[in-house]
Amino acid sequence: MGKPTGFLEIERHDRTYDKVGSRLKTWKEFVQPLPQPEVGRQAARCMDCGIPFCHQGCPVNNQIPDFNNLVYRDQWRQALDNLQSTNNFPEFTGRVCPAPCEASCTLNIDDNPVTIKTIECQIVDRGWEEGWIPPQMSPRGTGKRIAVVGSGPAGLACAQQLARAGHAPTVFEKSDRIGGLLRYGIPDFKMEKHLIDRRVRQMEAEGVIFRAGFEVGVHVSVQRLLDDYDVLVMAGGAEAPRDLEVPGRELDGVHYAMDFLTQQNKRNAGDGEAIAAPTGTISAAGKHVVVIGGGDTGSDCIGTSNRQGAASITQLEIMPQPPERENKALTWPDWPLKLRTSSSQEEGCERDFAVATKRAVGKDGRITALECVRLDWVAGPDGRMQIREVEGSNFELQADLVLLAMGFTGPRTTGVVESGGVELDPRGNVAANVANYQTSVRNIFACGDMRRGQSLVVWAIREGRQCARAVDEALMGASKLPR
Repeated sequence: MGKPTGFLEIERHDRTYDKVGSRLKTWKEFVQPLPQPEVGRQAARCMDCGIPFCHQGCPVNNQIPDFNNLVYRDQWRQALDNLQSTNNFPEFTGRVCPAPCEASCTLNIDDNPVTIKTIECQIVDRGWEEGWIPPQMSPRGTGKRIAVVGSGPAGLACAQQLARAGHAPTVFEKSDRIGGLLRYGIPDFKMEKHLIDRRVRQMEAEGVIFRAGFEVGVHVSVQRLLDDYDVLVMAGGAEAPRDLEVPGRELDGVHYAMDFLTQQNKRNAGDGEAIAAPTGTISAAGKHVVVIGGGDTGSDCIGTSNRQGAASITQLEIMPQPPERENKALTWPDWPLKLRTSSSQEEGCERDFAVATKRAVGKDGRITALECVRLDWVAGPDGRMQIREVEGSNFELQADLVLLAMGFTGPRTTGVVESGGVELDPRGNVAANVANYQTSVRNIFACGDMRRGQSLVVWAIREGRQCARAVDEALMGASKLPR
């Protein structure tokens, strides 16, 4: 490395946030970039650790020590080239990835990992500012046409790689805008949508065709597409939300988190209420909000509710509260289970752990409260954790709006999955392995959350890239695309 003693001499310094009071007044991103010289200093902390465990933590196989070293040496253009050789969309992962690479960093043994996510984000942001990211057109075409169904990170990565290999991909998106989960699932304050638009323009210049507002399996069958295209790639998301099966679920005011988040993202995009909320407005303004689910989607609901002016926000998690610090000897370099507080949670909410919802209470057809009970998690005879309700622990929470953020059970079966007639795995995802990404139906491939289940943006990018190579190999007999 450029500065072998950097980790001993330089303290960890990461990006900062705007103050809560100011950032709650806007839907814009609120992360403040580091000054460029400081990014170089932080890159100098990357130690000559011998085995870069950060590689294990990064699903897209970023060459992290290499681009850290290049940034330290002020070779930003070369650092960008290195980063883009493994990751199609660093500006997305640099904003919304939880950074498993930092959890795997050797310096995380004492809780001071290299600020890998920040360095990655600032490399690509500078690349766009300097004009270093032009379209990469293939010098010649292959004559092969591929239909990519789904324009989330998996579909976009797959389509871009295929275009760069000389094929002619068309991306079909059922929503009115391109981006999938990136567009409508992630709030603008975490990732502004002009970032997607910029990449779409680049991909169009590279030869990718986009068709929004077109649902495969509804507007056209999969078999009809296969008549016109050599290959079809299923790259949709895991969109079937897990429901809350309790009495009172049907009350007005109980909604899926994604319906709530999508409405706000559409408003931010300039859509009127008739378009953003065709089935009725879901708003947290002046309401007592309860978010059920302790993951990223629940956190996004909290940040959105705070910006809409909620009277109060309570987040319920069925799992017990994790430890504030993990046991490094047991977990490192793997992703640890520990208590994390998101920027949205810092903005204001009450968090309650080991709580189950028993029923929704309402008046005149509208929810007014949730009846809950506390849980004990105990080890059973076989060593597995078992849940039991704590006797006499029932309590009520005032609730005008309940948002269900309990994860997803898999892809929607109606539409492209049903029309394609592909086999599903025991979890309800499209069955395909990671060697060739082929489904049970000839010339149909699958990648991303539709194949692996709900996951991270960075995993979707990885699968899209690998699937593109598999498609290229199937069509041409060999592939020069990276895996």
